[in-house]
Amino acid sequence: MNFLRIVEAKRDGRRHPTAEIRDLVAGVVEGSLPDYQAAAWLMAVYFRGLDDAECRDLTLAMRDSGEVLRFPEDPRPVVDKHSTGGVGDKVSLPLAPLLACMGFRVPMISGRGLGITGGTLDKLASIPGFRTALTRDEILDQVDRLGVAMAAQTDRMVPADRRLYALRDVTATVPHPALITASILSKKLAEGLGALVLDVKVGSAAFLPRPEDARALARAMTRLATACGVRTRAVLTDMDTPVGRSAGNWLEVGESIECLRGRGPADLRSLVVELAAHLVVLTGHPPASPDPAGTPGTADIDSARSAAAAWLDSGRVLDRWHRMLAAQGADLDATARQLDAGPIAPVVVELTAERDGWVQRCDARVCGEVVRDLGGGRIRQDDVIDPRVGLDRLARPGDPVRRGELLARIHAATPAAADIARTRLAQAIPVGDSPPDPTPLVLEVVDAEE
Repeated sequence: MNFLRIVEAKRDGRRHPTAEIRDLVAGVVEGSLPDYQAAAWLMAVYFRGLDDAECRDLTLAMRDSGEVLRFPEDPRPVVDKHSTGGVGDKVSLPLAPLLACMGFRVPMISGRGLGITGGTLDKLASIPGFRTALTRDEILDQVDRLGVAMAAQTDRMVPADRRLYALRDVTATVPHPALITASILSKKLAEGLGALVLDVKVGSAAFLPRPEDARALARAMTRLATACGVRTRAVLTDMDTPVGRSAGNWLEVGESIECLRGRGPADLRSLVVELAAHLVVLTGHPPASPDPAGTPGTADIDSARSAAAAWLDSGRVLDRWHRMLAAQGADLDATARQLDAGPIAPVVVELTAERDGWVQRCDARVCGEVVRDLGGGRIRQDDVIDPRVGLDRLARPGDPVRRGELLARIHAATPAAADIARTRLAQAIPVGDSPPDPTPLVLEVVDAEE
């Protein structure tokens, strides 16, 4: 196959016929397409784009590049959620076991961090002993028994995306709508889903910071997924501020567990409840009640929100989380000890307010860059993540503070790294004379027919 011809075609702005895209994806999987030509094609796509038909062809070719999950008939709908990526975005961790408790099956196939955004697999990998490399049969069995599994792509599931995903991260081609759409939906379609909710981030730390670009991506993904037989809705959410009050892999696990205990940051809990409720509406599946003697709720958005909140407050979602961890090899005793130990990074320093006032913003982009540079993210695809580092106790816009009060804690591997991070972070969390105007967490909901 002359792959140079395919690269040249996109470089010159020509559209790919279906067969050409399938040949390219086959070359990615077989290894006959060299990395340098695959990278050149990605850059050509970044500047020239893919039309709707090309994006559909790429998505389906990537889905069909490996094995697909096929679940047996069951009253529990198969559902999932995907986020376009954000700082402190640990929503998947409490959401997956919550959905299982509410009467869904959740085969959550996740990815690692890209750029300054954290990846669900990186967070899970910080849990002692937790195994994300499950086979297809292990995923199917665990989802049938527990209602939930959180795993990496199997070696045979969407292998084309695994290679292209890694190349996008190191060639500055991550934030392209067609590439994002194909990457996300190829994996989700391979899960055998009936319904999908997309959390599309908007703001300074989002791949697509402008609302109009994020809206266009949301519409493209909902239309394509729905056309492929998966009921899909997108929720546009704010990413000017990190989700919750922590960013960094192990720190986010701890905050997720607080959410599972019915506590934790209000914005994290709100997002978890909201996304669960939209999946109830999409499937029309009345949520189970946390009270064994209770009756199922109704499949409207308000009833679904109430049911999700009740489950989080019941403690039973935390039990499902522990059962999932045990099923995937986690050492529950070691995990509990690590949680009880407090900070596990060698160095912890505080950033405090220099004056009285109100926090004006907590710049998610700067926070993400700080966490990445502390070692909590990747600059090169072979970088090793340090799960101990990050930020916690982050102040949020509108918080009142007095001089000397805490704005953030920095968890670092060395004193020098902590000092650099504190200097940078001080500019990201300014304090002013009056509270800023509040920004809604959920900005918009996008359905396929819009």
